[in-house]
Amino acid sequence: MTTLPLPAHALLSEQDEADLAALFRRGTPPNTLRAWERDLAYIAAWKMATFGQPLAWPEEERTALRFLLDHSQDLTDAKGPARNVAEEMIAIGLRATLAAPAPATLDRRIASWQAFHRMRNLPSPFAAPLVQQTRQKARRALSRPRVPKSPKPVTRDILEALLATCDNSLRGIRDRAILTLAFASGGRRRSEIAALNRDDVDGRGDTLWLRLLSTKTTRPDQAPRLPVKGRAARALTHWIETAAITDGPLFRPISRAARPLARRLAPAALRVILRHRLPLAGLPADFATPQGLRAGFLTQAALDGAPLAAAMQLSLHRSAIQAQKYYADVDIAQNPATDLLDFPAGKRG
Repeated sequence: MTTLPLPAHALLSEQDEADLAALFRRGTPPNTLRAWERDLAYIAAWKMATFGQPLAWPEEERTALRFLLDHSQDLTDAKGPARNVAEEMIAIGLRATLAAPAPATLDRRIASWQAFHRMRNLPSPFAAPLVQQTRQKARRALSRPRVPKSPKPVTRDILEALLATCDNSLRGIRDRAILTLAFASGGRRRSEIAALNRDDVDGRGDTLWLRLLSTKTTRPDQAPRLPVKGRAARALTHWIETAAITDGPLFRPISRAARPLARRLAPAALRVILRHRLPLAGLPADFATPQGLRAGFLTQAALDGAPLAAAMQLSLHRSAIQAQKYYADVDIAQNPATDLLDFPAGKRG
């Protein structure tokens, strides 16, 4: 069956395409945009090294097929063009090894490629039946035994050790507020913590309300309001009052003179805080990452027997399957359901 070309009046003008691209950028979280751009840089370099040509829009099916084939095999003992290209990518710092990338990495790069096609209102080569089948085969070929999503979650005991290192200096007060808030409000992402403003916090006493204008899964007009209770609420209030935060960014760098600066704390600062606090708590500096706070909240919820749906209300996971992975990572011997027979009589329903 022959596909007829679209009439000129049915095509987007150059200005329409520019407006569409601008809309995508305004409506996409900054972290996602950065990931797209990194992936596109990799794909563009790979195509130039493979075909000697820049990316085409829309891209050809043969290019998509070659990308899948080249990234679905271990090239360590291979010879030929695919290995030569991989070595070139390693030399320029865009690839780490000759081993096949993880399935999640391949899926993410393809998703980024598709996103740029959508941004231009163009068909993606990955929608073609042959390419789809090849992608399924590649995913199966790359399948590996599942590993925990976060091998080192910051559970309650680890968090307590970190909090014990926070003194009453302004930096200690700030770090205590950040760590307790990130954990207790549902395992917040570092970008969400950094994006908070003073007017995103409301309430008093042992219960505060946190408004999240910037999340990976919600738009500003859907900004969720989450409760922050107990120690986390008191730690946050102490920071606000001690640092005299009346407006602007909620969390800020501390100057050498022990004063809060006017600018916003960068998302990367949460990693710096952890790398500083972990050795003070007697743990390796690379023991956990900011993702460990998010993983730790869900892991602790599983250890405490909290229903998955209740934990998801705070973590803001869209997918129960994704959130369930944290519950599945809990050692079965620590599963609260194993204690049902010996559960304290006073706590039975």
